[in-house]
Amino acid sequence: MSVFCFSNNQIQEINTAGVPVTDLLVQRGYGIFDFLRVAKDKPLFIEAHLDRFFTSAEIMRLNIPQTREDIKNIVGELIEKNKMSYSGIRMIIAGGDAPDGYTIEHPHLIIIQAPLAEPTLTLPSTGIKLASYNYQRQIPEVKTTDYLMAVWLQPWMKQQGADDILYHHNGVVSECPRSNFFIVTSDNVLVTAEKNMLKGVTRKNILAVCLANGIRVETRDLLLSEISTAKEAFITSSTKRIIPVHQVDDNILQPNYDDSMAKTIYDLLVQLEN
Repeated sequence: MSVFCFSNNQIQEINTAGVPVTDLLVQRGYGIFDFLRVAKDKPLFIEAHLDRFFTSAEIMRLNIPQTREDIKNIVGELIEKNKMSYSGIRMIIAGGDAPDGYTIEHPHLIIIQAPLAEPTLTLPSTGIKLASYNYQRQIPEVKTTDYLMAVWLQPWMKQQGADDILYHHNGVVSECPRSNFFIVTSDNVLVTAEKNMLKGVTRKNILAVCLANGIRVETRDLLLSEISTAKEAFITSSTKRIIPVHQVDDNILQPNYDDSMAKTIYDLLVQLEN
């Protein structure tokens, strides 16, 4: 079956699409992207994703040639043509053809759709292990295509027996490479970083449902040392909603999944999507 994407300013089969070797995305890794989930042919929280997409483009001095409505129409056409009831949509702004390999001239839009497993309706019953690493991303408020450190650290992460990496800078936690990080303190306060990280759409939704349901939340500097006394920890993303964390470095967390804050919030997120 043919899979269609948007590239070269048109809908086309993905095996005919390409990016010029002189493009800044190839030459310098210069570009931004955003990723949203499609459930039952509905692009979830597309307005929030477009808000972040256009903000990232502005910060990175990349002029998006299409309007928000143009992009929503393209996404809708891809969903209709590809007939993937559950999928992920990746919107990319490539830096554009740069004969000198350095100058931003004509950024361009690429949109790719790929099948994606549907998240379960209940919180996963097993947690993951994170290994902390002292690193601060460049321009952290932007969802760039630069995942150099995250990819480079994969062999090290596996040596630690970990499933993902938790970035901190001199003991102040920021994020995981593809997700936000939360803890629940001993007095039942949900805490997540406020700065030096990408503010995820699921993070935004969690803060909203917690406010609406009387769950105490603090967005502030989150110290790596606080994890040792936390009741719970979890990561969040658009594709998985919430994944419990059972260990960070040598700190073991054993939340009660049946009566955890993570489960309460997970259930609220499921309701938000329907």
